[in-house]
Amino acid sequence: MSTIKNDNLWLPDDELDDELAEFARGIRKFAADKLAPHARAIDEQVRFRREMVHELGAAGILGGPLPTAIGGGGWSPMQLALAHEELGAVCGNARGFSAVQTGLVSQTLAKNGDDGQREQWLTPLMKGDAIGCFALTEPNAGSDVASLSTHAVEQPDGSYRVTGQKHWITNAGVADVMLLFATVDPALMGKGITAFIIDTNRDGLTRQPMEGIELGHRGSDHAVLTFDNMPVAKSELLGAIGKGFGIALGGLASGRLSVSAGAVGIHRAALAAAVQFTTGREQFGQPLAEFQMVQERLADMLCSLHASRALVHRCAKRRANKRETHADVAMAKLHATEAAATACDQAVMLHGARGYSSAFPVERLWRDIQALRIYEGTSMIQKTILARMLTR
Repeated sequence: MSTIKNDNLWLPDDELDDELAEFARGIRKFAADKLAPHARAIDEQVRFRREMVHELGAAGILGGPLPTAIGGGGWSPMQLALAHEELGAVCGNARGFSAVQTGLVSQTLAKNGDDGQREQWLTPLMKGDAIGCFALTEPNAGSDVASLSTHAVEQPDGSYRVTGQKHWITNAGVADVMLLFATVDPALMGKGITAFIIDTNRDGLTRQPMEGIELGHRGSDHAVLTFDNMPVAKSELLGAIGKGFGIALGGLASGRLSVSAGAVGIHRAALAAAVQFTTGREQFGQPLAEFQMVQERLADMLCSLHASRALVHRCAKRRANKRETHADVAMAKLHATEAAATACDQAVMLHGARGYSSAFPVERLWRDIQALRIYEGTSMIQKTILARMLTR
């Protein structure tokens, strides 16, 4: 995406120390060189670009947040936020893939897996040689995780047979490894949910693309998973029986920082595009940017961008200091995604008819931001978290 000269307003590297600013510029250059040339094409072609996975792995992005002791980059939460902001500003598909691969799958595996499971999967996941998915959401169990119905029945030899269905699972159609959540006893609700880490090459598993064409993130892979008496070995149990609910929520909390930062990136890109267009297009003998109602919208977009970024960075700092609460990431995700949605809406309007065409980036940004308001906890769920914190 093209930029304009006074971009320091939405790339405030001077707020960062030298090391973090250099880190952000490095990810920015990677995104510009490797992702930007393909972002429009994969959206229009509704195509998952497998080469992107290897590029993210080679750049150290997929292993970035993992500990150096296991081959990761040892990123701080602030580095994660900065990296995913830069990815989000250029290609929401790359940011979403990285969030699932690293935040939901690799970090969850690193925290909860045994030595054999970590040895088998972590290095391929970090290098981009294997793709992971987080199989949690079901047709009748989205925000209400405890009500999932995919059933894992233990066999006499300690193995399991799994029956059920998952949908809207990112990466599921191309995944080599799956972090699967199923209940060993539906009557136990959340206390029966158990996690498994499984190779996707097995009998009893059917994968199909989601019906229709997604509103946004069209360069991502989303699929329906159907389990028909699928065998799962005892060695594929991740953590303890009945502890999957906590494992799932821990993974989602990690992912929400990425979503929040990605929303900041989308917001930033929408503002940059709006400024570039309104300063370059003339109507009634003057640039659009000279009209007060246009200026008002640009000013609002700028202020809300900085507010979102401040909340995301606050959350990252509190996570690094082990002081983070559920409210911190809920506020960051709620504000960043909703503010970005408003900014994208205004950017489309400021582009007029051109904002309705894929020839300009704002219509893709508008479509992509809608998903960030929904997955890993809708905006309504984030408000529920915050309200309960205030009134409990």
